[in-house]
Amino acid sequence: MHCFSLAETAKANGIDFYQYLVKLRMELPNLPIHQQPQILNKYMPWSKNIQATCTK
Repeated sequence: MHCFSLAETAKANGIDFYQYLVKLRMELPNLPIHQQPQILNKYMPWSKNIQATCTK
């Protein structure tokens, strides 16, 4: 269910879902998100970081 929610949120924000998934899969494993969970804010579909790199 979470994947559908993520897909719909990306769609609602004008994000190419495939590009978004690729970015998440490539970058998140290398980040210290357990020590610095605020990093995840940069990876939300509405963030400037994602808007700049994954917009349709």
